[in-house]
Amino acid sequence: MPEPAKKSVSAFVKKPKTLEVAVGEKAVFEAETEKKETKVKWQRDGADITASDKYVITADGNKHSLTVCSVTKEDDVVYSVIAGSSKVKFELKVKEQQEKTENVTTVPTEGEVSKPEGHEDEVPADRQQANVRQDLIGLFLEKPQSSEVTVGENITFSAKVATETLLKKPTVKWFKGKWMDLSSKAGKHLQLKETFDRNTKVYTFEMQIIGAKPNYAGAYRCEVATKDKFDSCNFDLIVHEARAPEGVDIRTAFRRTSCDGTDEAGELDFSALLKKRDAAAVSSEPDIDVWEILRNAPASAYEKIAFQYGITDLRGMLKRLKRMKKEEKKGTAFLKKLDPAYQVDKGHKIKLMVEVANPNADVKWLKNGQEIQMSGSKYIFENVGNKKILTINHCSLADDAAYQCVIGDEKCFTELFVKEPPVLIIHALEDQMVMKGERVEFECEVSEEGAQVKWEKDGVELTREETFKYRFKKDGKKHYLIINDVTKEDCGHYRVKTNGGESVAELLVQEKQLEVYQNIADLTVKAKDQAVFKCEVSDENVKGVWYKNGVEVKASERIQITHIGRIHKLTIDDVKPEDEGDYTFVPEGYAFNLSAKLNFLEVKIDYVPRQDPPKIHLDCVGHTPETTIVVVAGNKLRLDVPITGDPAPTVVWTKANTGLTRTLKTDDPADLDIVADLLKDGQVISNKDGRVHVETFKDHCVFTIEGAERQDEGLYTVVVKNPAGEDKADINVKVVDVPDPPEAPRILSLGEDWCNIEWDPPAFNGGQPVLGYVLERKKKKGYRWMRLNFDLHKELTYEAKRMIEGVAYEMRIYAVNAIGMSHPSPASQPFIPIAPPGEPMNLTVDDITDTTINLKWRPPEHIGAAGLDGYIVEYCKEGSNEWVLAFKDPVDKNSVTVRDLPTGEKLQFRVCAVNIAGPSAPVTLNQAVTVREIAQRPKIWMPRSLRQTLIKKVGETINLVIPFQGKPRPKVTWTKDGQPLDPKQVSVRHSDSDTILFIRRAERKDSGQYEVVLQIENMEDKATIAIQIIDKPGPPLNLKVTDIWGFNVALEWKPPKDNGNCEITGYNVQKADKKTMEWFTVFEHYRRTHCVVSDLIMGNEYVFRVFTMNLCGPSEQPCTSKDSAYIQKTGIVYKPPSYKEHDFSEVPKFTHPLVNRSVISGYNVTLSCAVRGTPKPKVTWYKNKMDISNDPKYRMFSKQGVLTLEIRKPSPFDGGMYICRAVNEHGEAEVECKLEVRAPQ
Repeated sequence: MPEPAKKSVSAFVKKPKTLEVAVGEKAVFEAETEKKETKVKWQRDGADITASDKYVITADGNKHSLTVCSVTKEDDVVYSVIAGSSKVKFELKVKEQQEKTENVTTVPTEGEVSKPEGHEDEVPADRQQANVRQDLIGLFLEKPQSSEVTVGENITFSAKVATETLLKKPTVKWFKGKWMDLSSKAGKHLQLKETFDRNTKVYTFEMQIIGAKPNYAGAYRCEVATKDKFDSCNFDLIVHEARAPEGVDIRTAFRRTSCDGTDEAGELDFSALLKKRDAAAVSSEPDIDVWEILRNAPASAYEKIAFQYGITDLRGMLKRLKRMKKEEKKGTAFLKKLDPAYQVDKGHKIKLMVEVANPNADVKWLKNGQEIQMSGSKYIFENVGNKKILTINHCSLADDAAYQCVIGDEKCFTELFVKEPPVLIIHALEDQMVMKGERVEFECEVSEEGAQVKWEKDGVELTREETFKYRFKKDGKKHYLIINDVTKEDCGHYRVKTNGGESVAELLVQEKQLEVYQNIADLTVKAKDQAVFKCEVSDENVKGVWYKNGVEVKASERIQITHIGRIHKLTIDDVKPEDEGDYTFVPEGYAFNLSAKLNFLEVKIDYVPRQDPPKIHLDCVGHTPETTIVVVAGNKLRLDVPITGDPAPTVVWTKANTGLTRTLKTDDPADLDIVADLLKDGQVISNKDGRVHVETFKDHCVFTIEGAERQDEGLYTVVVKNPAGEDKADINVKVVDVPDPPEAPRILSLGEDWCNIEWDPPAFNGGQPVLGYVLERKKKKGYRWMRLNFDLHKELTYEAKRMIEGVAYEMRIYAVNAIGMSHPSPASQPFIPIAPPGEPMNLTVDDITDTTINLKWRPPEHIGAAGLDGYIVEYCKEGSNEWVLAFKDPVDKNSVTVRDLPTGEKLQFRVCAVNIAGPSAPVTLNQAVTVREIAQRPKIWMPRSLRQTLIKKVGETINLVIPFQGKPRPKVTWTKDGQPLDPKQVSVRHSDSDTILFIRRAERKDSGQYEVVLQIENMEDKATIAIQIIDKPGPPLNLKVTDIWGFNVALEWKPPKDNGNCEITGYNVQKADKKTMEWFTVFEHYRRTHCVVSDLIMGNEYVFRVFTMNLCGPSEQPCTSKDSAYIQKTGIVYKPPSYKEHDFSEVPKFTHPLVNRSVISGYNVTLSCAVRGTPKPKVTWYKNKMDISNDPKYRMFSKQGVLTLEIRKPSPFDGGMYICRAVNEHGEAEVECKLEVRAPQ
């Protein structure tokens, strides 16, 4: 059979790496092949290298090395190693002697992601290229690798993409988690760069994280895409906590930074001092986008911003900022433009809106440069005043594009991003076990049709290849992974991923081993009888050939060869002596055969005189009178017993040693054949008819059991009698069968991905010893059973491995003996492989008193699928191993207070996490703790808001919370102006960590200096709080009119007696005409106590009033002037000017036209326009030039020149041309529009 096409894989297990050495040293390149017999060849610049003093080549099994001795500058070239069809390129970099480093290989700097081992330009030998070549299964030449960094340090991730086979420049996006696009986060702590090498045509994309923080840790993803290709790579970032500073070197702060890398130029960088000043403190302030601050700041503020935010390379940032800024041409057409980008969920609708200066301007909407035309309900254009709206309904991925709004020569742009909802996996993958060379098909069902899924094998993404090893198929919501001609290398875990979940299944490939369920048996037949050789194998598709004495048997009229399912038969009718021989069945494709022998029985009966006693000739068929015949249950048992005797004897078959003889009487016994009966327990079972029967012939008797069963097993006795005597023989028949199925297996123990099971042997072994057991498992919700062992398992316990944590499984057992395999046992109880969680982390003592200890810790790093049920807290005396539970039940929180501890005792504490699988390993304190409270000096932590005078209004509530510290609990004392507080007016409450002063309704007498004192023995701390209760002020005093002249009046007053316990902020001055007494404000918050009121009306008499203002507002009562002020008339007579009356007549003119509309039937619609004209014109509406003024379906409105036509619940028949005509005595005007009424979809 031809071998299936194999996937092209590397012949190297370990590949040589690029080295950097100094002149005069030696360089050693090492490689390791997968197979020991693989031949390896080394090359230098494409030329083969032979062993010499310069080059030392060694080979030890599958390990190979090349040593370059006494390296010179001429050795700085490209080398390669070739094994089979794989070729790996690497370089030798030579540096000067003074740059000699301690290590030969280059060490990546701190925070830099090193290149993965063996990633240097590996290409098959038949497709070698001089330049860097793109990987066959993706776009990446070099993928970003997972790395670690310390808080405050920098790190760079890089990805390389070859473009020699690409038509356009690739687009690269960096993501954190699943959806967070990092391109919008570039700024102070994140920079994205890209470079292009024209020689190698390779793009290098870098993501640099500056000053890493703990929340930067997590999973990242890099995506590269072109017009027709896509690739992605996942990597992780681990951020470690910062180490304690070991000291500050002030000289490092005086280094200079410059663009060219020299130390003589640039600016002084003091960031080293700033970083180490408080390395342990972690800022809780939100991140600030320095790029946005620089973009909006004036040039004179750049230096100040650089100093404030620690920018050391200000020049470089300003250069990049200059490139980022775009000089936008100021236009007048748009009052409000489109936002830079919009995002909408798939299937939803979105509105793009602009505001324009001219409502009548023609607006065009473009998508990817093509004008959008009105078509159905996909796009809806709306005009609302000066707003132009484009509505996109039922957004799909095709709507993810660039949109433009164009008015004349001016444009505004936006990007619309259509976000797909998370795709969930509805039907998970199933584990499979197949034979080598078969076809495998993994199937899953997702929640969305046409969704994108990604297939992986053991964490490596699968793609289509030239060999068509893997094929991917979509059928609606179902996705298939098809593997043709599987091999042992295809074993592993296959995973399908969507953006909303994943599913994993295991594939096991078994070498084809043909099992023989029934072997062919030796036959002994007589002349003209039928001989049938039958065998059964495990594979029904296997064909075979029959041989006789080494010569192939051909089918004929007398010889028939059949193959039905797993059963192969060779049938020979009318057996002849020449048919005797050795018969062999050879399965095609397997190196073994099945053999049996055909014996030809020739019965010769010599002449005997009459009255010959009967004789049973069992010895002629190779049996003794007492022999055991084994038959497989379900098979046919046929015993041919030759018998002689004269006269013809009577034959009786009995079972269990019981039987009766029936003698036949005849006048001429010589003319009778043999007569036989079959009896059991004295009763005749059958004769010629039924499943067990006896057939008689002239010279022999045939005993037959059709489809042997277990109850047919026993001792059979054949007795022959005639007048000359009798003979008998015992035949022991043993029926063997497959064993009974075992009972349901029992689950003994469980782990993260394993379980131990136990079962009992079957109740009946089928008459043959049990050779072993076969085990199968399946997922509880699945339907496919997968075999776990290829070889028979001898024991009654088994450890099943390679299961998925958190997934429910079932197990079943088969028993196997020499006959075959039993039916499966009942399935075990469903079980879920789970493991205890990891141990808690960072157990510390948070607080301690004479009888209590407060502990806190962090959750475990690994919790697992079983979740976390709580934590068990225990303690014991130092030096003892008797741990005592601190709490009866597990606790849920990550901090507890253990109470009622013996004072002065030295105790050790430990905590372990627990779930349904059991407790984790405990985490213990570094050292024992003495239960004794540590004295702490009293300290008041005054809130910032109380460090200045607290101002409250009368009637408001005062609630002051003053936190403090001190151990043991300090004594707290409150006083006001040196006197104790009035408990009827002021309430005070104390706790272990704060004190509260509460006044339900403040009064002015509550103002004063409040002092709180903390005292612990002879230590104390105090703080003073100033409280000011304010009220509305009183009215001013003695308001009077001091002078009147022209249209002016001078007023004067005195400040109020009561200022409301706060500063007067001003006065409100009001006037009133004595005729109406309506008050009007003249001045608000006027600061002086005198003013001049102007612009009074002559001939009127005025009175005035003044309100006092403070922080509480105006006084409740004003101060009103006792005297009024009369403004005298001056006697001036008004003479109106003469003018010519203006003619206001005007021809009708529409100032706002009708606009074409497209609406959905069933919803009211209005058509609006505006008209002017003098005298007022008469308005008439027409539809398709027919007057509709009297049609009740339409309503017409006219208000202030705005004309509106309302169409009630239009139908498609109402569509057409609508005309509005305005007529007066000076002329007429009309406007028209087109109305399209669409049927709802």
